[in-house]
This record gives sequence, C-alpha cells and structure tokens, in this order.
Amino acid sequence: YDGGDCDEFNQLYPDCDVEYPNWVGDGVCDGDYNTAECGYDGGDCDGLNELKQLYPGCDVHYYYYYYVGNGECDGYYNYAECGYDDGDCDQFNKLYPGCNVNNPKLVGNGHCNGVDYNTAECNYDGGDCLLP
Repeated sequence: YDGGDCDEFNQLYPDCDVEYPNWVGDGVCDGDYNTAECGYDGGDCDGLNELKQLYPGCDVHYYYYYYVGNGECDGYYNYAECGYDDGDCDQFNKLYPGCNVNNPKLVGNGHCNGVDYNTAECNYDGGDCLLP
C-alpha cells in the first residue's frame, strides 16, 4: 500500500492488477489497461471503445484512435470500415474519388509530391504536378 498512497486506486479499481497504477486515468489510453477491472484505463480508453462500437471493423491502434474523426482527413482511416475517417474524408473523396494516399493534405498543397499523388485519380496531385 506504499504508506496509503494507493488507497484511492485500490478503492476505485480493487481488481485492477497492473504494473504502473499511476497510468490509470492519466489521460493516455494504455491498451493493456483497457479492461473493465481497470475502469477502461480510468476512462482514458472511452473514446477508443466508442469508436470500436461505432466502427467494429476499423483497425486502429489504441494509441492513435484520436485521429479518427478529428476534423482532418487521414488516409490511414479513409475506408468504409472507419466511416471514411468518421466523415473527415467525405469532401476529399468527392473531389478525388479513387485517390488513396496516406496524407491527403499533400494533394493540392502547391508542391508536386509525385508517385502515389501524381495520378489521374488524384488529379495529378490536385493539379500540383501539371505543367504550367
């Protein structure tokens, strides 16, 4: 009990047996602590768990779940199982149907990024790779 400094933790999570109790409820979702016994990491994993209920087929690592639906189109989650980044990629997909790139922010950013971006589906990097 370390002189009583674990009393509150033990009251809140009597069956939570973890190596670092101070990680529970620290604001970061720690995957191994995402259990009912640990209060889903003291609530830190609530967002991840809600995402997995909404999009059960969305393969997202517990540490990066906050990228889904954060207001920016993230190519890693721009597929149906993740709701096209929870809707963040809807506008991008309307402008560039079939353009599958990891970083959609690079399309049309004023620089020809080449390779995956310089395709007809991506409108030749949003026009950045077209000759003047």
